[in-house]
Amino acid sequence: MKTLEKLSSAQLIEMEDKHGAHNYHPLPVVLERGEGVYVWDVEGKKYYDFLSAYSAVNQGHCHPRIVDAMVNQARTLTLTSRAFHNNVLGQFEKYVTEYFGFDKILPMNTGAEAVETAIKLCRKWAYEKNGIPENEANIIVCENNFHGRTTTIISFSNDENARKNFGPYTPGFIKIPYNDIEALEKALAEENVAGFMVEPIQGEAGVYVPDDNYLSEAKELCKASGVLFIADEVQTGIARTGKLLAVDHEEVEPDILILGKAISGGVYPVSAVLANDTVMGVIKPGQHGSTFGGNPVGAAVAMAALEVVKDENLAEKAEELGQFFRDEIHKLVAKYPIVKLVRGKGLLNAVVINDSEESETAWNICLKLRDNGLLAKPTHGNIIRFAPPLVMTKDELIDCISIIDKTLAEF
Repeated sequence: MKTLEKLSSAQLIEMEDKHGAHNYHPLPVVLERGEGVYVWDVEGKKYYDFLSAYSAVNQGHCHPRIVDAMVNQARTLTLTSRAFHNNVLGQFEKYVTEYFGFDKILPMNTGAEAVETAIKLCRKWAYEKNGIPENEANIIVCENNFHGRTTTIISFSNDENARKNFGPYTPGFIKIPYNDIEALEKALAEENVAGFMVEPIQGEAGVYVPDDNYLSEAKELCKASGVLFIADEVQTGIARTGKLLAVDHEEVEPDILILGKAISGGVYPVSAVLANDTVMGVIKPGQHGSTFGGNPVGAAVAMAALEVVKDENLAEKAEELGQFFRDEIHKLVAKYPIVKLVRGKGLLNAVVINDSEESETAWNICLKLRDNGLLAKPTHGNIIRFAPPLVMTKDELIDCISIIDKTLAEF
């Protein structure tokens, strides 16, 4: 193996800029190590991670139990494809279906793959079980959604930056405003509706939390209309919002559940779609799959990651610390005119900066937060998402709030 050179942050950023596609705009910091809630850059400076790889690292960086599961399995068997059985997949499927309360799981790798799987599953169910004519099924989605980057998914995005010049687009979607029950009821009355896919909290849009009972009312409307309720919990699931799933706050049981990110603790790409037999039963051999989906390493990692969530009571920690965080940030909102409001649930929160989306104020605040030892990133120009690993202690969170306070004071 080629030994990595010891290069500076500036050299490494320049290397990425020269040799990599410019499809991201990262904060200018180059990380080389992580442990728990902390990360270190190549110069050795230590930071609090307040993004958690977009909520993939809920269990903290390099959790030893999860890493050990990966290393031990990688020494034994890494990949068989699904051409053969392996001795880990069945145990993983049993563990996860019992963990979340579904009959069946279809394992994939990335969140976008899982969303695509859910779309295909919903349509196939509609044609074979719900009497919708083939090729005419519509799925209702919400405006300002973020479900991934594939061609089908961006087809129902209204983010022009994600859509422009990537067409032609895939038909079959009805867009409605988020958090609008009347709009959903109206859309459900249209012909050939197969499902309603929704993020319980819109994360990428700026951590928009819906009204109380929105999700439960939406589920009841879908049930009454014979339409599948699909919950995309790729970012909100696995204890992030103070419950195992964000839909658990309203005791909603999705017909299709989409998981990713923290199901593996950020150690290895794993995603999954869960449903009961009446829905999942429409998938037959050869109709959907993935070479790496359900591989032994991913399966072992995911079981370890989910065990950590339960054993370390991470949902309960997220609920308690999230409420404390918002209470303290509310004080800063009253203290500094630069901050407009804070919103969120559990440890998925956003602070809205009192400036336009086109301004660079939020970006500049994140640069100063970095200088002060905390890493966060803006979304939609004037919103900063704060989502630390759920293993954070209250003392560490208090320290982070003091960094935020100190940083805002500079603006």
